[in-house]
Order: sequence, then C-alpha cells, then structure tokens
Amino acid sequence: MKVIGICGGSGSGKTTLLNRLAETYSEYSPSVFSMDNYYKPIEEQSLDVNGKVNFDLPTALDQDRLVKDLTRLVGGKSIEVFEYQFNAGSNRNVLITLEPSPLLIVEGLFVFEYEEVHKLLDFSIFVDVDPAIQLDRRIYRDQESRGYTRAEILYQWENHVTPCYDSFLAPHETKADFIYHNDSRSETDFSRLTGVLESILPKDK
Repeated sequence: MKVIGICGGSGSGKTTLLNRLAETYSEYSPSVFSMDNYYKPIEEQSLDVNGKVNFDLPTALDQDRLVKDLTRLVGGKSIEVFEYQFNAGSNRNVLITLEPSPLLIVEGLFVFEYEEVHKLLDFSIFVDVDPAIQLDRRIYRDQESRGYTRAEILYQWENHVTPCYDSFLAPHETKADFIYHNDSRSETDFSRLTGVLESILPKDK
C-alpha cells in the first residue's frame, strides 16, 4: 500500500485533484480517506470572540479517532465512519465502509498539522492557489450547496479560514513532496505529478 496525502486551503481544489488522481489510477481501486468525516458535534466546537462556531481549527476534528481509523486502514483493516454532511438539514447518519487498497489517498486541512497523520504518508501534496480564487470558489460552493449567505461566508473567511491557513497550513508547505499549483500551471503540474507517482506506486494492483 502507498499512502498519498493532499493538503491545501479551503477552496484550493483538494477534492478536484483527489478525484482526478482517483480516476487516473482507477485500476488500483483507490481508497479515499477524508478528514472531513471526523468533525466533532457542533456542541463540542470552539466559539470565536463573537460566539460563532469556528470549524477551521485543528481541534474541530476528533483527532484521536481519526488517527486510530487511519492507522487501522493503513494496517490493512477496513473501517466504518459516518460521512459528514455540511448541510444542517442533511442526514448525518450515512455510514460508509472504507476498505484497504494498494493506493490510499488522504485529504484534509490538517494532513501536516497532525503529525501522526503526516508520519503515515509515503508522499504528500500541497495544493497552492491564489487566495482570491479560493474565496471565489468558497463563495460559490457555500452559497450553492451549503446554504450560507454571502455575509456569513465572508465573516468565516476573514475570521476563521484565513487565520487557520496562516497558522496551521502555510507553515507546513515546505514539508510537501510536491507543490501543485491549481491555476494556469495545473495541467503541467498534473503531468509532472503523475510522472513522479508512477515511480512510487505499487506494481501489484
């Protein structure tokens, strides 16, 4: 098994890159481990100075359970986890089973911040993009699929998302094995990335 980690800020395109890699290497039947599935219940989340829930802190996730499950999966055992739904009215009780695979892709904000996760990776990718593009993507996504107002999105961006990125993501960028520029360079970088991955992926599929 090879374990690839994908990290990047909100709206950077982590999921898009993940999906493209999963499709490119579909012959491995890759298993995808999303850190989003480990958000703690809202009543356990930290509040900012204005009493707003801050979902962008490392403490927002159940780190102990996340590391335990990921370690089990890397060890060749299946896990069950409830798929996190960002919409408050959605069914939050969708239980999914993740099976071990020759290729495991781990995606989330704190791939590097959680040292126990970083140690399990064979290869790491940091998705880099202009902050203005990130904000545009987040506004579109959160209005269309998560029901937030523009004012709520901008508040979170200024008070939660940006400080989180500056404190818990940006300092780790130099640790990445590959910097993927999700802009006009994306196609070139994807070709470079797959070239590198071909040399490290297991031969047995």
